[in-house]
Amino acid sequence: MAIIPYRSVWPDLDDFFGGFDLMNFTPAVNIYEDKDHVMVETPLAGIDPDKVDIEIEDNVLKISGSTESKSEVDDKDKHYYRKEIRSGSFYRAVALPKAVDGSKAEAHYSKGILKISIPKKEEAKPRSIKVKATE
Repeated sequence: MAIIPYRSVWPDLDDFFGGFDLMNFTPAVNIYEDKDHVMVETPLAGIDPDKVDIEIEDNVLKISGSTESKSEVDDKDKHYYRKEIRSGSFYRAVALPKAVDGSKAEAHYSKGILKISIPKKEEAKPRSIKVKATE
């Protein structure tokens, strides 16, 4: 079977977007809460955790970073037949559903999943109120 070099089926569209980096991506997120924390999970398989930046400001979580390695930067002379492995930068910003204390957030990366745990502020935690009966 012969290997056929990649040729776009839409060369005009490729020319139009030629100045844009189409390899950037927006990672998907799961956001949920328990009693004391807002939790965020995002798949970042193959990304060096040292190249991930996390910020929390005004209850907005921002996750950004880069997937590029030195070998990817130096591959300008290569003629690819197919290039499907994503590379480039990524960015995601999401409004958090509860008031949180971003200064106490923790992030852990394991098996390609980034998990961020952000404590809720006291006013965002549910309170139980006892009813007092009067006679």
